[in-house]
Amino acid sequence: MKNLSILIAILTVTIACNRNSTKSANNLSIKTEQQEPKLKRYEVKTGAVKYKLSITGSVLGSEILGSGTENLYFKDWGNIELVEEKSTRTTNTTIFGKKNTDISTTHTMSKLNNGESYQVDFNRKQIFLRRDMAMELNKKFANGAVHKTGKKMLEEVGGKLIGNQNFLGYDCELWDVHGAKQLMYKGIVLKLEMTIMGVKTVKEAVSIQLNANVADSNFKLPDFPIIKEEGFMDNEEYEDEVENMDAKMEKLSKMSFTEWKKMALTDKDNEDIQQMSEEELQQTYEMMQKVIRMQQKK
Repeated sequence: MKNLSILIAILTVTIACNRNSTKSANNLSIKTEQQEPKLKRYEVKTGAVKYKLSITGSVLGSEILGSGTENLYFKDWGNIELVEEKSTRTTNTTIFGKKNTDISTTHTMSKLNNGESYQVDFNRKQIFLRRDMAMELNKKFANGAVHKTGKKMLEEVGGKLIGNQNFLGYDCELWDVHGAKQLMYKGIVLKLEMTIMGVKTVKEAVSIQLNANVADSNFKLPDFPIIKEEGFMDNEEYEDEVENMDAKMEKLSKMSFTEWKKMALTDKDNEDIQQMSEEELQQTYEMMQKVIRMQQKK
């Protein structure tokens, strides 16, 4: 698991409705900026962080090397956030003495805007929009102040605070979450190291600006058509879903691993789930059940 947000997102698989439509970016009107209470996703009001990425490893005799960059911009305590990543991955394979090189590039962009989640597909030149139920779950778990209960939740799902470490002048907490180590400062991940199936990924900040002015231009999406994806609901319907969240979580708590796995894998747009091994899916299911039980005890 990359971090707790992935687990929270997985909890929302069943909270969706089937509705697709297309609008232009200029004509789309969202009312969620007036919704209360707002989350406090970070203990910092605004920020701009630039990261470098590196990938190294060997899988079934193939050597994998990769590099890239990631930019994070946020304001309003993380209620408005844009993340853009560009990376290149090279796979060298030798079969019967013949070397083959495959090079792939990735360009992704995502944006959160007070409960709305935008995912940019640069290949199809489209933007997919859905309501971000993960943010509502965070409100339930943390009463809006995510950073205050995040540590407890990390511990509930097997994470361990193993110390503090200075990183670029920031006194960070060092967490180990099932082998993935991350340095966090006031809820912001400044460095992440994880190894999955022999491939090590490292993301570390190279430039950090916190509580500084972040220009609105940094949150601009490409001028692509916006498609309301499966899981999008209008405000009134969305509020009804949030009110019924306890019942839906009760349903999740009664699901067997086999039932949950079948349901979860139908979410083809969730790459984190699709790329998980059987062991990782089982681990995710068990962590999800722990988080649900923790919430039900409140």
